[in-house]
Formats: sequence, C-alpha cells, structure tokens
Amino acid sequence: QVQLVESGGGLVQAGGSLRLSCAASGSTSSLSGMAWYRQAPGKQRELVADITNGGSTNYADSVKGRFTISRDNAKNTMYLQMNSLKPEETAVYYCNGYRSGLRRYNYWGQGTQVTVSS
Repeated sequence: QVQLVESGGGLVQAGGSLRLSCAASGSTSSLSGMAWYRQAPGKQRELVADITNGGSTNYADSVKGRFTISRDNAKNTMYLQMNSLKPEETAVYYCNGYRSGLRRYNYWGQGTQVTVSS
C-alpha cells in the first residue's frame, strides 16, 4: 500500500503562484510514476502533469510553460510549482501514484483545494 498526503493549497490571486507538495509513504518503491490531477466543481478529474521514475514529464497543454512537476526521491515527495494561475484553475488538486502493468493501479491522496480569485 501507498499513502499520499498533499499540502500547499490555498487562496491566491490571479497571476500568482503556489507550490503543492505530495508526501508518499509505504511501498513507494512499487510505483512506476506519480502525477497531479485536478477536479473543478461539476467537471471531470483531469490530468495536470505526471512524472515517471525515470524523470520523464508530461503536461496538459493548458499548463505548459506555467507549471512544473518535480520529485525529490530522497524525501519521497513530489511537487507542483504553479505560476501565472488563472481563476478557471480553481479546483481540488489530487496527488496520484501509479503502478504500470497489464492494468494500471492507482493510489490517490485526499486532495488539496486551490482557489484562484480574479
């Protein structure tokens, strides 16, 4: 089992920045990669960015150039630096850890609220 705990959410004005953290514990060596998702009210959960164990990253088109995903393997912690935030990015941000294979297995954190005011 893997436990994921997010932190760093809050209220920020449009154009501002926030850094989210996700601390992983448990069987973290079983993970193939980690990711950030977000879910706005009334919308489906969407991928924001992911990072593999090898360090390869992938971003949603809407956040490219503004968000940066990173990992500190020594601390079992993943980060999401978010710059130039927009009001439409108000959402609950979720940390995800996954195991690849015949069937992807996901672990989820409880989520952290990010609110961007206009």
